[in-house]
Amino acid sequence: MSSATRGPDGVVIRDAVSQDWDGIYPFYAAIMVEGRTFPFPERQSLEEARPWWMEQPPGKTVVAVDDDGVIVGSAKMGPNRPGRGSHVATASFIVDPAHQGKGIGRALGEYVIDWCLSRRFRGIQFNAVVESNRAAVQLYRSLGFEVIGTVPEAFDHPDEGLVGLHVMYLRLNPAAGSYV
Repeated sequence: MSSATRGPDGVVIRDAVSQDWDGIYPFYAAIMVEGRTFPFPERQSLEEARPWWMEQPPGKTVVAVDDDGVIVGSAKMGPNRPGRGSHVATASFIVDPAHQGKGIGRALGEYVIDWCLSRRFRGIQFNAVVESNRAAVQLYRSLGFEVIGTVPEAFDHPDEGLVGLHVMYLRLNPAAGSYV
């Protein structure tokens, strides 16, 4: 897989470098403070938040960059567990709210699936998809993921109260370069 992939409307997905964090952090922080889609800590400083998003090997973080060089989205991916669980990947996605609805999340999702296949992962597990995040659940289902379980009332949504967290899974077949 090349280090850069073209997505919708000329958006390029490429490996994130350390300097990209300054471009990711503003929308990362806004999404976390909103409190509707991630069970991550809110109100983290720039440096407190960095290790929550900027993956270290064997994982990695990518950015989606528009024609003007502005970071409009990001994904992080890597093994879901160490050791005997390292054959299953995990990932997370954020898209700048000003750029949502343009196919950037789908492009990042497709990138992650391709990356996981190229690294011979046997599946991708999302550990905590907020069930009321309908756009994300719909996107992941359209990419082939299924809900394999829901932890009831595991997320305290600011508007809907206690809602479930889905565990979603996509089985991969790296030998065939596809998903099942």
